[in-house]
This record gives sequence, structure tokens and C-alpha cells, in this order.
Amino acid sequence: MIDQLLSLVKEQAQGTVVDNPAVPNEQNDAVIHAATESIASGLQHELASGNANQVLSLLGGGANAQDPQNPVVSRISGNFMDTLLQKFNLDAGSAGQIASSLIPTVLGSLVKKSNDPGDNSFNLQGILNSLTGGQAQGLNLSGILGRFSGGLDKDGDGDVDLQDIMGALTNGARQQQQQQQQSADGGLGGMLKNLLG
Repeated sequence: MIDQLLSLVKEQAQGTVVDNPAVPNEQNDAVIHAATESIASGLQHELASGNANQVLSLLGGGANAQDPQNPVVSRISGNFMDTLLQKFNLDAGSAGQIASSLIPTVLGSLVKKSNDPGDNSFNLQGILNSLTGGQAQGLNLSGILGRFSGGLDKDGDGDVDLQDIMGALTNGARQQQQQQQQSADGGLGGMLKNLLG
């Protein structure tokens, strides 16, 4: 998933990063890699924090992935902005503009591709499996997403199965985070190693 995500970020980064005078040319690749890591680790963090419903709604197209007010999009953009400020010493205005433009654009493209049956570069199952160490394997994601787009528990029966699924995704993401933190590589290298096996 990371390789495809990196390619997607590169496609979307031309105007916001490569052609941006605020980003020195020698830092273009590093900023693109940082954006990729921010998105992957941000989605994983959201799952690990118990926000699986928000992530599923976002990735399934039930929430507008290009809306900077979406809580998941906003948090990932904010983390990327912090990286731009701290690691690349960009000024706050430039960092904010890059983060608020690039992250929603990439997430919107990711959602579009993962929900397009004619595009096999991304699929929801693969994304979730990468973020949770395979915990999404065998889940009926279209049925789950139907619940999100139609509203949770409309019949009021308190279905536990959905809660169990959310718990599995959350626990899987937490385990992946712990493995990445223990990885000697750290950063994007460690994430690549853990996500790609």
C-alpha cells in the first residue's frame, strides 16, 4: 500500500510541493515522503484510537475526504503541518497552505480510487489490512459501509457484531503501531517494512 500511496502523493504534489518556492528543491522528495508517512500513520493512529467508524466512513466515501473540516482529514493535515514546521523549518503560512491543500487532495484521490471498481491500484480491504496487520481480512466491508452510509443501528437492535469489527480494527492498528515503534528502522522505513512484510 505504501508504494501506491507514495505514487499518489507524488501525482498530487506537483503544484503544492514541487512548484512551491517555499519548499527548497532538494527537500521535495523528503516532503513527499513525509506526506505519505503522515497519511499512512495518521489513518493507522485514527484506527488505533478507536475512530474506526470515522476512517471507514472516510475511506468508503461516506464522508467527504476533501473536506478540511472532516475530523480525520483535519488531524492528519495538522500532523503533517507540524512535520513541515519542525522537520523542514517552513514558515507557518506555507506549512499550513501545503498541508491543507495536499492532504485533502491525496485523501480524496485515495477514496476515489479505492471505490472505483475499474481501478485496482487501491482497495479498502488492502488499505485496512495494511494498517491493521491483516485484521480486516475476510470482513464484509460493503455491508459495514452500508451501515455507515445509512446511519448506524437504524433498527435499534444494538448489533454487537459491528462493535466487534471496530474492536478488531482498533486492536490490529494498535499492534501495528507497537511493532513499528519497536522497529529499529523507525520512520517510513520501519513502516514500509511492517506494512509490506
